[in-house]
Amino acid sequence: MRAMASRIEDYALIGDCETAALVDRHGSIDWLCWPDFSSPACFAAMLGTEENGLWRICPEGQAWRASRQYREHTLILETTFECDDGAVRLIDFMPVRDKNSDVVRIVEGIRGSVNLCMDLSLRFDYGRTVPWVTAIEDGIRAVAGPGVAVLHASVPVHGEGLKTAAEFTVRKGQQVWFTLTYGDSFKPDPEPIDAKQALEDTEEFWTKWVGKMNYDGGYREAVERSLITLKAMTFRPSGGVVAAPTTSLPEQLGGSRNWDYRYCWLRDTTFTLLAMTTAGYFDEACQWQDWLLRAIAGSPDQVQIMYGLKGERSLTEWEADWLEGYEKSKPVRIGNAASTQVQLDIYGEMLDTFFHALKGMGKHTVEDFRALTLLLDHLETIWKDPDEGIWETRGGKKQFTYSKVMAWVAFDRAVLIAERLGIDAPVEKWKEVRDAIHEQICRAGFDKQKNSFVQDYGADALDASLLLMPLVGFLPATDERIKGTIEAVERELMCGGFVMRYETQRIEDGLPPGEGAFVACSFWLVSCLKAIGREDDARMLFERLLELRNDLGLLSEEYDVEQKRQVGNFPQAFSHIALVNAAFDLEGKDGARQRANPKAAGRSGGDSAHGD
Repeated sequence: MRAMASRIEDYALIGDCETAALVDRHGSIDWLCWPDFSSPACFAAMLGTEENGLWRICPEGQAWRASRQYREHTLILETTFECDDGAVRLIDFMPVRDKNSDVVRIVEGIRGSVNLCMDLSLRFDYGRTVPWVTAIEDGIRAVAGPGVAVLHASVPVHGEGLKTAAEFTVRKGQQVWFTLTYGDSFKPDPEPIDAKQALEDTEEFWTKWVGKMNYDGGYREAVERSLITLKAMTFRPSGGVVAAPTTSLPEQLGGSRNWDYRYCWLRDTTFTLLAMTTAGYFDEACQWQDWLLRAIAGSPDQVQIMYGLKGERSLTEWEADWLEGYEKSKPVRIGNAASTQVQLDIYGEMLDTFFHALKGMGKHTVEDFRALTLLLDHLETIWKDPDEGIWETRGGKKQFTYSKVMAWVAFDRAVLIAERLGIDAPVEKWKEVRDAIHEQICRAGFDKQKNSFVQDYGADALDASLLLMPLVGFLPATDERIKGTIEAVERELMCGGFVMRYETQRIEDGLPPGEGAFVACSFWLVSCLKAIGREDDARMLFERLLELRNDLGLLSEEYDVEQKRQVGNFPQAFSHIALVNAAFDLEGKDGARQRANPKAAGRSGGDSAHGD
């Protein structure tokens, strides 16, 4: 790691829809995990293993300036270095192919003649394991246990300490290339790829994919970049969408709120499906839905809130104590203990996803739905119980209002699905449970003095998840209680103009207080403001949120309003999903607010349910 770590927003994402790497603005790849997003064969320079990064390419021995951009409509990163002697362009990408994952780096001369250096510090197992490196004809081969990484280069490379290095000169019109490929050490080495052909193929892949997008509103650039980012974070073999490609980037710099996000959350299913289908990406939405059905297969009482990329259930959490953490933010966590928590909202997300897949894509059958009815039978027995809630707090179970809202969604959508499919189901029983949940929430989860719903029953603290109540159709946006809740969030949870999840300073959640404003919650407020008729305020907030993106259009999970920095794992799918849905809302399209079902809300949201 360099003496001063790059800021989180200094990084760019490249990926091949199976794994990803982060490249800083100075041409250093500091995070790369192979062969997939959550693999333990991970190189982790940004978490504190190397002084100069994992894989650095830059001009040597002279002052230089760097600028960067993505090649239009692609995930191909171009970093331009300029110095007195000339200028070169570094092109970084990961080709999408069916076998091994590769990182390709091409340096091309633009002007004059520039001397450059390359150094590669391969460390497996989150930086702990130094591989056995041997020379091959045009590069090196590095082995550590089951994994092998093979570097091919168009210039000579040599060993230098525990690194592989090269010094070379690039003149105008010349190109130098490097490819790094991961494979299994017990199999023949991966076949080398043609760097130039791979560049052409990668550009074609992304431009064709972007061409399917049907958004034509005023925020096209932001929506397109967010959708490309989400596609890159989709594990193509299974269809699962990873929450982020990183672990333990802190929600508070120097703090302990550091989590492993390289997994698939059930909570994200509806948000993701709506973003993809509304933008015209039905194949990805179908694959995500299929992933969901496979992941939850089995006993209803064993459904988890998150799974691995292929549906793995064992996500045991442990700490990599040999890593100092990003800007000394410890611990560095691998795995996620929240996977064993009880969170009632996931049942609503699953049924809501099924409902919108059926409604928007005509997808799924009576047999698929019968599998979900077992989940409803289980939810009927546990919906009154406390849980850990949407934010996966570690301070004990509570009667979280949002959890109950999504339990209501589960039974509400079950009724709608049964009616749409015309199947024999206990619809009247589901209606009774749905209405009982609705009545309880309006009675126990609403604070008359605040004129707002609250985080948990009997409390007076707010929670940004309450902004989703009108978006899922629990009550219409015109209801005075919803308006009061939105106004209360603006009054009590805004920090620097953006929305906090909740007040960590006053709520015991099992961790030291302090974190940034939550980006996705701020986009939810955009949708709510538009829904209650405050379109100017909604657009103003949306455009302020766009300014939080880095120069490449990427967002992390949170934003530190005091230090004016992005914090949390990066890039964050939840943030980009919320951006896409809010953008469609602002254009008056069927985006995030398509979740709202006024007919359902009208059945159980009348005067009798006010809890007066």
